[in-house]
Amino acid sequence: MLEKCKGAQERWGGVSEIIDAWLGGRQVLISHFVSLPSQSITHGLNEHLSLFCDLLMDYLSSGHFEIYEQLLREGSEFDDGSLEEAQKLFPMIQSSTDKALDFNDKFSKMNDPCVQEIREFAEQLSQLGEALENRFTLEDRMIELLHLTHSEAMVAKG
Repeated sequence: MLEKCKGAQERWGGVSEIIDAWLGGRQVLISHFVSLPSQSITHGLNEHLSLFCDLLMDYLSSGHFEIYEQLLREGSEFDDGSLEEAQKLFPMIQSSTDKALDFNDKFSKMNDPCVQEIREFAEQLSQLGEALENRFTLEDRMIELLHLTHSEAMVAKG
């Protein structure tokens, strides 16, 4: 039993650190998101928007290509139905990815925007905020299903 627990620790010991760092990145992303509406159109909006879009793309990429993969790998080690349940979340997460990619394509650079562009930016920013809020809820659910439950089970076995 000790060897089994040690093997699980070696396999999944770093996952919590990876998830913690990713969630820290989420906090930075949220902070930049909420600061966008207060930026001056003539001074600072373009720079803050560009930084926000960079952070957004980094967050999405690390989620899709690192975190989700780690969580799915961990979930596949347990035959408790959590993997199947978590896989149902991906299409819902993907819709927010699409919205974020569209936002990035349209607004990562806004040099000297006109009133119509600002109006569209405000509407799209609001929609992105709703999509991100939903995404964060789904990601938290995935972490709960595939990591927290299993790490608690490993501690109980240990």
